[in-house]
Amino acid sequence: MKNNFSINLLIFLLILSSCTSLLLFSPQTDNHYYPNKEIKNDNKSVIDGSKLDYKDLFNGTDLSGWIVYGTEKWYVEDGILVCESGPDAQYGYLGTEKYYKNFVLNLEFKQEANGNSGVFFRSIVEGNKVSGWQVEVAPPGFFTGGVYESYGRGWLIKPSDSKDSSLKMGEWNKLTIKVYNDSVTTFLNGKQMITYSDKKIGNANGRIALQIHDGGGIKVKWKNIKIHEFKKSEKIF
Repeated sequence: MKNNFSINLLIFLLILSSCTSLLLFSPQTDNHYYPNKEIKNDNKSVIDGSKLDYKDLFNGTDLSGWIVYGTEKWYVEDGILVCESGPDAQYGYLGTEKYYKNFVLNLEFKQEANGNSGVFFRSIVEGNKVSGWQVEVAPPGFFTGGVYESYGRGWLIKPSDSKDSSLKMGEWNKLTIKVYNDSVTTFLNGKQMITYSDKKIGNANGRIALQIHDGGGIKVKWKNIKIHEFKKSEKIF
């Protein structure tokens, strides 16, 4: 028994010595990726507006501050902004009077009938032709939250197919668009859809514009359209 005890004690001491060596000479493996955590928290502040000073782009009463382009229908009903195909069934746009360069835009949309629409940024509108970039708003399977360059390179980036379930067809959806310098990031119902950087976008400036697609039979409702403009001195996350 004494011999067995001595052997067991020796084995224990050898194991203890080995573990101590590992602690002394192994590299530190704690997870200190704090920037990722901060980005997540800042994304939340973008989505819910808890750290940002938002101002209304749509007053819930009329189209003050906006310009109608084309012959499609844009009107206010029960505090909701409605776009609907007109008799010409062409492209139509509702653009801001003001240009916006660096901002976070929050809005909600609800697709009724065919919900093919979009939100343009840093864009120039002439009649029913727009030059710039569109964050897609479309029925399921058609890349809502992606970025399309009008009269240019076409699709720049599409969300992965796995993110398509974020869209709630026929219900209110919350869309967030962050544009700063050459970077664009979109969120749909709290889910990041894309992030994309492009020099051409970075050099541009222009209006924000809501779109109604051509073809007829389209109706989309909008509400809670709010914007935060970044100041030059403001720290950007």
